[in-house]
Amino acid sequence: MFRISLAAIFLPLLTACGSTQPDGSDEMTDVELRAHADSLAHAYLLTDGHVDLPYRLKVKNFRLEREMLGIPVETSEGDFDYVRAVEGGLDAPFMSIYIPSRLQEEPGASPALADSLIDMVKGIADAHPEKFRIATSPDDLERNFREGIMSLPMGMENGSPIEDQLGRVREYYDKGIRYITLTHAKDNLISDSSYDTLNTHGGLSPFGEEVVREMNRVGIMVDVSHISDSAFWDVMEITEVPVIASHSSVRKFTPGFQRNMDDDMIKRLAENGGVIQINFGSTFLDGALRERQDSLRTVLLNRLADAGLDNNSEEGKLMIDSFQQENPTLYSDLEMVADHIDHVVEIAGIDHVGLGSDFDGVGDSLPTGLKDVADYPNLVYTLLKRGYSDEDIKKILSDNVLRVWRAVEAASSARG
Repeated sequence: MFRISLAAIFLPLLTACGSTQPDGSDEMTDVELRAHADSLAHAYLLTDGHVDLPYRLKVKNFRLEREMLGIPVETSEGDFDYVRAVEGGLDAPFMSIYIPSRLQEEPGASPALADSLIDMVKGIADAHPEKFRIATSPDDLERNFREGIMSLPMGMENGSPIEDQLGRVREYYDKGIRYITLTHAKDNLISDSSYDTLNTHGGLSPFGEEVVREMNRVGIMVDVSHISDSAFWDVMEITEVPVIASHSSVRKFTPGFQRNMDDDMIKRLAENGGVIQINFGSTFLDGALRERQDSLRTVLLNRLADAGLDNNSEEGKLMIDSFQQENPTLYSDLEMVADHIDHVVEIAGIDHVGLGSDFDGVGDSLPTGLKDVADYPNLVYTLLKRGYSDEDIKKILSDNVLRVWRAVEAASSARG
């Protein structure tokens, strides 16, 4: 049985007056505005550039056996499942094929994990064909949306499975990968990382330059999240098509946090037609929270060291639990997510921002009002209150990313 397509219900209502701007939106009551936000989240194709479900299931020892098939459908664990995603209007979560940086030290380990996670995502779609389908193109996303099926496009977080084999770029395209984050927490053979301090290549490596060109050629989007500033500028010199930042936020609000993008980078990304997809993690949103977290981590590590305790020992875990009770986690809120979106729009325009939540990837740091995939309408409501039009919302939810994806596809087709 197909999931009911809410687009078929809401789109005629939104377009009946020949405009996507709601009549009398300024005069809507709060209840009416919230209902309108919910209708938009369901009427428009909603993409999320980065959801870490596959690795969460991997560490939970996910198996494609009958008793485990319900995990991505309905669960109280994690940030994503089908039921909550439908509630929130999510239609196309990019499944992150996340590869920890530590695996690149062992030849063959990264590609082995990549293949297992790709197979997992395909297995979920095979097990629940009435709910999920693998998607490898914008046309797939739009067709599945019309038919009420959730698309599962895939992006690889960390290009380390390519190792030193340029031909694997095409192989991963053939396996369904449609973007590759060039590196993750450590410098790899392709690129320096924003989290590393080695500056191994001073940006992209010569091999990394070839990888970017090959991604352009075969039709895989280049993802500049996680890479160093120097690597970003190298990418922009080389790429012939727009690129994405699949799950990054704005450095203006987190000074010194290189993982986010500064204004010059966002402007350059936009000049090339690209899109930054805002990360929802609290420490990506609020520099003060990041400073507090870093300071508390230092205090905790010093306490463990003074006591001679390993953080994985029973005594160490007890100390960590006690410390966390003394210093409860503080969260950002969805207003800060909207602030990041506002800033991108202000400096780069409405065509260059999207959503890349990092659900299931940022742990217990999601902002108040955006705790899981059921909560996208809360963000839409906040943006409507700030004066965004229905058409603006449509661009943020999917149109901007689909435009980039189609540009990458078209350039690849033109090269034959």
